[in-house]
Amino acid sequence: MASSNRDIEKDYSTSEFVAKLRRLADALEQGENFEIQIAGERIYVPDRAKCNIEHERDGSSEEIEFQVKWSSE
Repeated sequence: MASSNRDIEKDYSTSEFVAKLRRLADALEQGENFEIQIAGERIYVPDRAKCNIEHERDGSSEEIEFQVKWSSE
């Protein structure tokens, strides 16, 4: 299956966000793959994925991103 470029940002309620983070944390801790559906597409995150936290500041606006990155190769 050929992958195409995609850049989606989806808002979640606090309880939904916490549940997704909890599932991700459990998968990472157990060295397992993680599966999540975002905007109708099922994403499979391999256990070899790299994790980082990014902080951005622009004037009075700040953002923290929890990122999970991997190559599909």
